[in-house]
Parts: sequence; structure tokens; C-alpha cells
Amino acid sequence: MTGTLFSLTFAVAAPFWALMILLPRWSWTARIIASPLIVLPVVVIYALLVLPAFGDVLPAVASPTLAGVRDLLGTSDGAAAGWAHMIAFDLFVGRWAWLDSRDRGVPALVMAPVLLLTILLGPLGLAAYLVVRTRWRRSAAAATGPQHLG
Repeated sequence: MTGTLFSLTFAVAAPFWALMILLPRWSWTARIIASPLIVLPVVVIYALLVLPAFGDVLPAVASPTLAGVRDLLGTSDGAAAGWAHMIAFDLFVGRWAWLDSRDRGVPALVMAPVLLLTILLGPLGLAAYLVVRTRWRRSAAAATGPQHLG
């Protein structure tokens, strides 16, 4: 089951990435990506992997040591859970960057490589977007309207 859940993890996130990268101007993309619930399928997979091993996971994350985290992630279940954790957070960060970039008017051609970097190397994609966003100011309407996670 672990192998199946591992394979499903990116498969359930990929459609959202495809919408943001390949169809950024489609009206349905904005409607779908507006919901933070797009990460829920990956969160469910994460829960299916972590909850049965909660007795082993909690001590390793409550008082982390390098050896403890290595041992936790060094199993198939631990690696699959770590992968789901990364995919969920990368998708959430990518969603935030995509929404924020729309408010700022960042061109889709600028965002596509940033989003790809976020998929592949999450924190570096976030860092790239933090640099990119300094070049575009929020529109007046976006600045006074509902805020998207920062």
C-alpha cells in the first residue's frame, strides 16, 4: 500500500500544478486554485501514512535528532510520508505564489519557471518567488480586497 500511496501523492497534486503553469488565464484555473482545499488529497495520503505509525513519528518530530529523523525517513513508510509532506507544502506555497502573482500582475511566463522550481526544489522556488515579487507592486484593488496568505 505504501508504494501506491507514494505514487498517488504527486499524481493528485499534478493537475493543480498543470492548471497554474499551463492554463494560468483560464477562468476555471482561478476558481479551482482559489480554494486552499486543493491540498486536501495529499493531506489525506499523508494522514494514511503517518497516523498508523504515530507512536514512532511523534517522538521523532517532538524532539528531533539527526539520527532519529534519518531513521524515520529511512524506511519506505517514512520516505513516502516525507514525500507527501513535501508535496502538500510545495503545492500550498505554489498556490500562494500563483495567487499573489495574479494580484501583482506578474506575467505567466515569469511564473512558469518559478512554479517548476517550486515543484522540484520547494524552498528554492519560494526564494525565487520572493525575489520576483519585489519587481511587481500589488494593484490598488488587490491591496484593499481580501488578502491571500500574505
